[in-house]
Amino acid sequence: MGSGVQHALEQLKTTGVRITPQRHAILTYLMEAMNHPTADDIYKALEPKFPSMSVATVYNNLKMFMEAGMVRELTYGDNSSRFDANVSDHYHVICQQCGKIEDFSYPALHDVEQRAEQATGFKINGLRMELYGVCKCCGENAE
Repeated sequence: MGSGVQHALEQLKTTGVRITPQRHAILTYLMEAMNHPTADDIYKALEPKFPSMSVATVYNNLKMFMEAGMVRELTYGDNSSRFDANVSDHYHVICQQCGKIEDFSYPALHDVEQRAEQATGFKINGLRMELYGVCKCCGENAE
């Protein structure tokens, strides 16, 4: 088990959250999966090990992880939320053909936030940047 998972579990314990085997498995899957899975993806991956676990259990745990600040929900208008356990500032590149999402690190765009505040009077709390294109795999399949 990675130190990130262990740290997250300890953080949950300090807030009084009971660590069930299903909760542990969902959190571990999320923190190890780099594909920004949907709740259904998580359910399908863990169902063989936890046949009595429901999709509702996955959703309820994801909600709790989000409230604890451990997971972000990514919505892109296709009615299927994806979940990201990387809550650091980063951006996403999304394939327009297969829907694959990859993290993209780039220096924070603080100057954009500051200019937006100056131009609009808004207090900016954060930003989300998405880049769209065709992933390498889909590009190779098109040739």
